[in-house]
Amino acid sequence: MSAAQKIVTVFGGTGFLGRHIIYALARTGARIRVATRMPARAYFLRPAGDVGQIVPVACNVHDGASVARALRGATHAVNLVGALYERGKDGSFEKLHHLAPKRMAEQAGEAGLECFVHVSALGVSTQSPAAYSRTKALGENAVTQTFDRSVVLRPGLVFGPEDDFFNRFAKMARRSPFLPVVGGGETKFQPVYVGDVAQAVRNILTAPWPQKHAGQTYELGGPEVLRFRDCLQRLLDITGQEARILSLPVPLAQLVALFGSVLPKPPLTRDQIKNLQSDNILSGHYPVLQDLGITPTALGAVLPSYLKQYKKTA
Repeated sequence: MSAAQKIVTVFGGTGFLGRHIIYALARTGARIRVATRMPARAYFLRPAGDVGQIVPVACNVHDGASVARALRGATHAVNLVGALYERGKDGSFEKLHHLAPKRMAEQAGEAGLECFVHVSALGVSTQSPAAYSRTKALGENAVTQTFDRSVVLRPGLVFGPEDDFFNRFAKMARRSPFLPVVGGGETKFQPVYVGDVAQAVRNILTAPWPQKHAGQTYELGGPEVLRFRDCLQRLLDITGQEARILSLPVPLAQLVALFGSVLPKPPLTRDQIKNLQSDNILSGHYPVLQDLGITPTALGAVLPSYLKQYKKTA
Protein backbone atom coordinates (compact mmCIF):
# COMPACT_ATOMS: atom_id res chain seq x y z
CA MET A 1 0.00 0.00 0.00
CA SER A 2 1.38 3.40 -0.98
CA ALA A 3 1.45 6.25 1.54
CA ALA A 4 -1.21 8.12 -0.43
CA GLN A 5 -3.59 5.15 -0.01
CA LYS A 6 -3.33 5.20 3.77
CA ILE A 7 -6.07 6.82 5.83
CA VAL A 8 -4.95 7.40 9.41
CA THR A 9 -7.43 8.28 12.16
CA VAL A 10 -5.73 10.12 15.02
CA PHE A 11 -7.64 10.28 18.30
CA GLY A 12 -6.61 13.19 20.52
CA GLY A 13 -4.52 14.84 17.84
CA THR A 14 -4.96 18.48 18.88
CA GLY A 15 -2.45 18.45 21.75
CA PHE A 16 1.28 19.05 21.89
CA LEU A 17 2.33 15.55 20.84
CA GLY A 18 -0.59 15.15 18.44
CA ARG A 19 0.30 18.09 16.24
CA HIS A 20 3.87 16.83 15.76
CA ILE A 21 2.67 13.33 14.89
CA ILE A 22 0.18 14.74 12.39
CA TYR A 23 2.87 16.94 10.82
CA ALA A 24 5.12 13.88 10.44
CA LEU A 25 2.36 11.71 8.95
CA ALA A 26 1.24 14.46 6.58
CA ARG A 27 4.73 14.54 5.04
CA THR A 28 4.30 10.89 4.02
CA GLY A 29 1.27 11.79 1.88
CA ALA A 30 -1.20 9.84 4.03
CA ARG A 31 -4.70 11.21 4.51
CA ILE A 32 -5.42 12.04 8.13
CA ARG A 33 -8.61 12.26 10.15
CA VAL A 34 -8.30 14.16 13.42
CA ALA A 35 -10.98 12.60 15.62
CA THR A 36 -11.96 15.01 18.37
CA ARG A 37 -15.02 16.04 20.35
CA MET A 38 -14.78 19.59 18.98
CA PRO A 39 -13.52 19.52 15.34
CA ALA A 40 -13.14 23.32 15.22
CA ARG A 41 -10.20 23.00 17.61
CA ALA A 42 -8.35 20.94 14.99
CA TYR A 43 -8.73 23.41 12.11
CA PHE A 44 -5.28 24.85 12.83
CA LEU A 45 -3.78 21.53 11.67
CA ARG A 46 -5.20 21.64 8.14
CA PRO A 47 -2.45 23.86 6.63
CA ALA A 48 0.11 21.15 7.51
CA GLY A 49 -1.12 19.14 4.52
CA ASP A 50 -2.49 19.60 1.03
CA VAL A 51 -6.10 20.67 0.53
CA GLY A 52 -8.35 17.99 2.03
CA GLN A 53 -5.46 15.89 3.34
CA ILE A 54 -6.10 16.63 7.03
CA VAL A 55 -9.78 16.51 8.01
CA PRO A 56 -11.13 17.09 11.54
CA VAL A 57 -14.05 14.79 12.39
CA ALA A 58 -16.39 14.76 15.37
CA CYS A 59 -15.87 11.85 17.73
CA ASN A 60 -16.84 10.95 21.28
CA VAL A 61 -14.33 8.35 22.46
CA HIS A 62 -16.80 7.19 25.13
CA ASP A 63 -19.28 6.03 22.48
CA GLY A 64 -18.57 2.92 20.42
CA ALA A 65 -20.68 4.00 17.45
CA SER A 66 -18.88 7.34 17.31
CA VAL A 67 -15.47 5.64 17.38
CA ALA A 68 -16.63 3.23 14.67
CA ARG A 69 -17.61 6.15 12.42
CA ALA A 70 -14.21 7.76 12.89
CA LEU A 71 -12.53 4.51 11.85
CA ARG A 72 -14.82 3.63 8.93
CA GLY A 73 -12.67 3.29 5.81
CA ALA A 74 -9.43 3.99 7.71
CA THR A 75 -6.37 1.78 7.30
CA HIS A 76 -4.45 2.84 10.42
CA ALA A 77 -5.13 4.64 13.70
CA VAL A 78 -3.23 6.34 16.50
CA ASN A 79 -4.54 6.95 20.02
CA LEU A 80 -3.20 9.95 21.94
CA VAL A 81 -6.14 10.48 24.30
CA GLY A 82 -5.08 11.10 27.88
CA ALA A 83 -5.16 13.49 30.82
CA LEU A 84 -2.79 14.55 33.59
CA TYR A 85 -5.63 15.15 36.04
CA GLU A 86 -9.25 14.03 36.33
CA ARG A 87 -12.16 16.32 35.57
CA GLY A 88 -15.87 15.48 35.52
CA LYS A 89 -17.77 12.31 34.68
CA ASP A 90 -16.11 11.67 31.30
CA GLY A 91 -12.70 12.94 32.37
CA SER A 92 -11.78 10.14 34.76
CA PHE A 93 -8.53 8.24 34.24
CA GLU A 94 -10.49 4.99 34.09
CA LYS A 95 -12.63 6.21 31.20
CA LEU A 96 -9.87 7.99 29.26
CA HIS A 97 -6.89 5.68 29.81
CA HIS A 98 -8.53 2.26 30.09
CA LEU A 99 -12.03 2.04 28.65
CA ALA A 100 -11.56 4.42 25.68
CA PRO A 101 -8.46 2.61 24.31
CA LYS A 102 -10.22 -0.72 24.77
CA ARG A 103 -13.18 0.62 22.78
CA MET A 104 -10.86 1.89 20.03
CA ALA A 105 -9.08 -1.48 19.81
CA GLU A 106 -12.40 -3.29 19.53
CA GLN A 107 -13.53 -1.03 16.71
CA ALA A 108 -10.10 -1.27 15.05
CA GLY A 109 -10.64 -5.01 14.81
CA GLU A 110 -14.17 -4.55 13.45
CA ALA A 111 -12.86 -2.08 10.84
CA GLY A 112 -10.04 -4.42 9.80
CA LEU A 113 -7.27 -1.88 10.40
CA GLU A 114 -3.73 -2.77 9.44
CA CYS A 115 -2.30 -1.13 12.55
CA PHE A 116 -3.36 0.60 15.74
CA VAL A 117 -0.66 2.59 17.57
CA HIS A 118 -1.53 3.23 21.21
CA VAL A 119 0.57 5.90 22.94
CA SER A 120 0.84 5.25 26.67
CA ALA A 121 3.54 6.46 29.07
CA LEU A 122 6.88 5.31 30.41
CA GLY A 123 6.93 3.50 33.75
CA VAL A 124 3.23 2.63 33.99
CA SER A 125 2.20 -0.32 36.12
CA THR A 126 -0.99 -2.01 37.24
CA GLN A 127 0.57 -2.11 40.72
CA SER A 128 1.21 1.63 40.92
CA PRO A 129 -0.42 3.59 43.76
CA ALA A 130 -1.07 6.39 41.23
CA ALA A 131 -4.36 6.08 39.33
CA TYR A 132 -2.78 7.75 36.27
CA SER A 133 -0.12 5.05 35.96
CA ARG A 134 -2.43 2.19 36.92
CA THR A 135 -5.13 3.03 34.37
CA LYS A 136 -2.54 3.65 31.64
CA ALA A 137 -1.23 0.12 32.23
CA LEU A 138 -4.75 -1.31 32.16
CA GLY A 139 -5.31 0.48 28.86
CA GLU A 140 -2.18 -1.07 27.38
CA ASN A 141 -3.31 -4.53 28.44
CA ALA A 142 -6.79 -4.00 27.02
CA VAL A 143 -5.41 -2.85 23.66
CA THR A 144 -2.90 -5.68 23.21
CA GLN A 145 -5.40 -8.33 24.31
CA THR A 146 -8.16 -6.98 22.06
CA PHE A 147 -6.36 -6.24 18.79
CA ASP A 148 -3.33 -8.27 17.72
CA ARG A 149 -2.12 -5.70 15.19
CA SER A 150 -1.55 -3.08 17.87
CA VAL A 151 1.70 -1.39 18.89
CA VAL A 152 2.22 0.30 22.26
CA LEU A 153 4.56 3.27 22.62
CA ARG A 154 5.70 4.42 26.07
CA PRO A 155 7.32 7.86 25.83
CA GLY A 156 9.00 9.44 28.83
CA LEU A 157 8.83 13.14 29.66
CA VAL A 158 8.29 14.69 26.22
CA PHE A 159 10.06 17.97 25.51
CA GLY A 160 9.80 20.36 22.59
CA PRO A 161 8.79 23.93 21.68
CA GLU A 162 5.23 23.78 23.06
CA ASP A 163 5.82 21.38 25.95
CA ASP A 164 4.04 21.80 29.27
CA PHE A 165 7.06 21.04 31.43
CA PHE A 166 10.03 23.27 30.64
CA ASN A 167 7.82 26.11 29.41
CA ARG A 168 5.67 25.97 32.54
CA PHE A 169 8.63 26.12 34.92
CA ALA A 170 10.34 28.83 32.87
CA LYS A 171 7.20 30.97 33.14
CA MET A 172 7.06 30.26 36.86
CA ALA A 173 10.68 31.37 37.27
CA ARG A 174 9.75 34.74 35.77
CA ARG A 175 7.39 35.59 38.62
CA SER A 176 8.60 33.48 41.53
CA PRO A 177 11.94 33.37 43.37
CA PHE A 178 11.47 29.62 43.88
CA LEU A 179 10.83 26.54 41.74
CA PRO A 180 9.30 23.84 43.96
CA VAL A 181 10.19 20.15 43.60
CA VAL A 182 8.39 17.41 45.52
CA GLY A 183 10.46 15.49 48.05
CA GLY A 184 13.80 16.92 47.01
CA GLY A 185 13.35 16.46 43.26
CA GLU A 186 15.16 13.13 43.19
CA THR A 187 12.75 11.43 40.78
CA LYS A 188 14.64 10.43 37.62
CA PHE A 189 13.44 11.29 34.12
CA GLN A 190 14.69 10.39 30.66
CA PRO A 191 13.34 13.26 28.52
CA VAL A 192 12.49 12.37 24.92
CA TYR A 193 12.22 14.85 22.06
CA VAL A 194 8.73 15.24 20.61
CA GLY A 195 10.13 14.97 17.08
CA ASP A 196 11.60 11.55 17.91
CA VAL A 197 8.25 10.29 19.21
CA ALA A 198 6.53 11.57 16.06
CA GLN A 199 9.18 9.87 13.92
CA ALA A 200 8.61 6.62 15.83
CA VAL A 201 4.91 6.68 14.93
CA ARG A 202 5.74 7.53 11.32
CA ASN A 203 8.31 4.72 11.04
CA ILE A 204 5.86 2.17 12.42
CA LEU A 205 3.03 3.19 10.13
CA THR A 206 5.25 3.22 7.02
CA ALA A 207 7.03 -0.08 7.75
CA PRO A 208 6.15 -3.45 6.19
CA TRP A 209 3.20 -4.89 8.09
CA PRO A 210 2.50 -6.94 10.17
CA GLN A 211 5.78 -8.83 10.55
CA LYS A 212 7.91 -6.00 11.88
CA HIS A 213 6.04 -4.31 14.75
CA ALA A 214 2.82 -6.22 15.50
CA GLY A 215 2.34 -6.85 19.20
CA GLN A 216 5.43 -4.89 20.24
CA THR A 217 5.81 -2.42 23.09
CA TYR A 218 8.48 0.27 22.68
CA GLU A 219 9.92 2.44 25.43
CA LEU A 220 10.91 5.87 24.15
CA GLY A 221 13.51 7.85 26.09
CA GLY A 222 16.30 10.26 25.31
CA PRO A 223 20.06 9.77 25.81
CA GLU A 224 20.19 11.38 29.29
CA VAL A 225 18.83 10.37 32.69
CA LEU A 226 18.25 13.45 34.86
CA ARG A 227 16.74 14.06 38.26
CA PHE A 228 13.76 16.40 38.44
CA ARG A 229 15.96 19.07 40.03
CA ASP A 230 18.61 18.54 37.32
CA CYS A 231 15.99 19.30 34.64
CA LEU A 232 15.12 22.56 36.37
CA GLN A 233 18.77 23.48 36.85
CA ARG A 234 19.37 22.90 33.13
CA LEU A 235 16.48 25.30 32.44
CA LEU A 236 17.90 27.96 34.76
CA ASP A 237 21.37 27.62 33.26
CA ILE A 238 19.95 28.28 29.79
CA THR A 239 17.68 31.19 30.71
CA GLY A 240 19.87 32.83 33.31
CA GLN A 241 16.88 33.12 35.62
CA GLU A 242 17.72 33.38 39.31
CA ALA A 243 14.97 31.30 40.89
CA ARG A 244 16.10 28.82 43.53
CA ILE A 245 15.07 25.18 43.45
CA LEU A 246 13.09 24.57 46.64
CA SER A 247 12.38 21.11 48.03
CA LEU A 248 8.71 20.70 48.93
CA PRO A 249 8.16 18.01 51.60
CA VAL A 250 5.55 15.48 50.57
CA PRO A 251 3.03 16.43 53.34
CA LEU A 252 3.23 20.08 52.31
CA ALA A 253 2.93 19.13 48.63
CA GLN A 254 -0.23 17.18 49.46
CA LEU A 255 -1.67 20.26 51.15
CA VAL A 256 -0.88 22.38 48.09
CA ALA A 257 -2.54 19.73 45.90
CA LEU A 258 -5.64 19.73 48.10
CA PHE A 259 -6.16 23.48 47.79
CA GLY A 260 -5.21 23.49 44.10
CA SER A 261 -7.71 20.77 43.24
CA VAL A 262 -10.51 23.35 42.93
CA LEU A 263 -8.70 25.18 40.10
CA PRO A 264 -9.61 24.50 36.44
CA LYS A 265 -6.00 23.45 35.81
CA PRO A 266 -4.48 22.33 39.11
CA PRO A 267 -0.71 22.96 39.39
CA LEU A 268 -0.28 19.71 41.32
CA THR A 269 -2.53 16.80 42.28
CA ARG A 270 -2.27 14.15 44.95
CA ASP A 271 -2.12 11.50 42.23
CA GLN A 272 0.85 13.26 40.59
CA ILE A 273 2.63 13.24 43.95
CA LYS A 274 2.17 9.47 44.09
CA ASN A 275 3.46 9.19 40.52
CA LEU A 276 6.58 11.16 41.43
CA GLN A 277 7.56 8.43 43.88
CA SER A 278 8.71 6.28 40.94
CA ASP A 279 11.43 6.97 38.37
CA ASN A 280 10.39 7.62 34.78
CA ILE A 281 13.23 5.96 32.85
CA LEU A 282 13.76 3.08 30.43
CA SER A 283 13.40 -0.33 32.06
CA GLY A 284 15.77 -2.14 29.70
CA HIS A 285 13.15 -4.82 29.03
CA TYR A 286 11.66 -3.46 25.80
CA PRO A 287 12.90 -2.24 22.39
CA VAL A 288 13.69 1.47 22.17
CA LEU A 289 14.04 4.32 19.65
CA GLN A 290 17.19 2.86 18.14
CA ASP A 291 15.23 -0.28 17.28
CA LEU A 292 12.99 1.96 15.17
CA GLY A 293 15.99 3.43 13.35
CA ILE A 294 15.99 6.66 15.39
CA THR A 295 18.97 8.21 17.18
CA PRO A 296 17.60 9.91 20.33
CA THR A 297 17.95 13.69 20.33
CA ALA A 298 19.81 15.22 23.26
CA LEU A 299 18.05 17.74 25.46
CA GLY A 300 20.81 20.28 24.88
CA ALA A 301 20.31 20.16 21.13
CA VAL A 302 16.76 21.53 21.35
CA LEU A 303 16.09 23.12 24.73
CA PRO A 304 18.01 26.39 24.15
CA SER A 305 16.12 27.06 20.91
CA TYR A 306 12.77 27.55 22.64
CA LEU A 307 13.83 28.61 26.12
CA LYS A 308 15.68 31.63 24.75
CA GLN A 309 12.42 33.58 24.97
CA TYR A 310 12.70 33.36 28.78
CA LYS A 311 16.29 34.60 28.98
CA LYS A 312 16.84 37.24 31.58
CA THR A 313 17.50 40.64 30.05
CA ALA A 314 19.60 43.39 31.59
